[in-house]
Amino acid sequence: MITRRRLSALLASAAIALPLATTLPLMRAQASSEPVKIEAPKLDAAAADGLQTAVIAGGCFWGVQAVYQHTKGVTKAVSGYAGGGKKDADYERVSMGRTSHAEAVMVTFDPKVISYGKLLQIFFSVVHDPTLLNRQGPDVGAHYRTEIFPQTDEQAKVAKAYVAQLDAAKAFKRPIVTKTGTMKAAFYPAEAYHQDYAFRHPNNMYIVINDAPKVENLKKFFPADFREKPVLVADVN
Repeated sequence: MITRRRLSALLASAAIALPLATTLPLMRAQASSEPVKIEAPKLDAAAADGLQTAVIAGGCFWGVQAVYQHTKGVTKAVSGYAGGGKKDADYERVSMGRTSHAEAVMVTFDPKVISYGKLLQIFFSVVHDPTLLNRQGPDVGAHYRTEIFPQTDEQAKVAKAYVAQLDAAKAFKRPIVTKTGTMKAAFYPAEAYHQDYAFRHPNNMYIVINDAPKVENLKKFFPADFREKPVLVADVN
């Protein structure tokens, strides 16, 4: 089965663009959930020296990457796969639900500019709906699950505590289903045509409906952490 998003990616990889009039009726997609104003984590990681990484999964990696590319303190955000092995970490297998991977983004950040906790606050507030099990917006399947892959013991403690904090505060109408227990999962970058996708395809209707609003909500809800010019994989590599 070829999903609307998968077809869009395949066409983009072949440098083929669909007219908007064709794309919109084919999609009939439900936009991602509305953002939620939530409190900052009470427990956060220390502002250590040097760059650190966070690996986060919250639905289609195009939108997750786009949000963090517009976040101050982030030096790089790469779309990829986490939660599975190297041999099947490719879009063809992952998008068909044949692996244990989740579409994920590795965020490299300066903890003296933005904390790990702030990255998670953005994640839960504007990136995705953490109460949806194995789906986000129009995308369905375990590879679209909500999961945080802690890279350190400290990150694991912060993530677990924050989920408990938000659930206790009833920040959402339903319980959070975000997984936080997979430690130091290997991350495999996605194919080149997936990188900087939202930036390179702003008129793609999937991006217009599902991902561009996330960036706008970052600007609205976290103005002090927003930057207009995104940090692109193409510029960093």
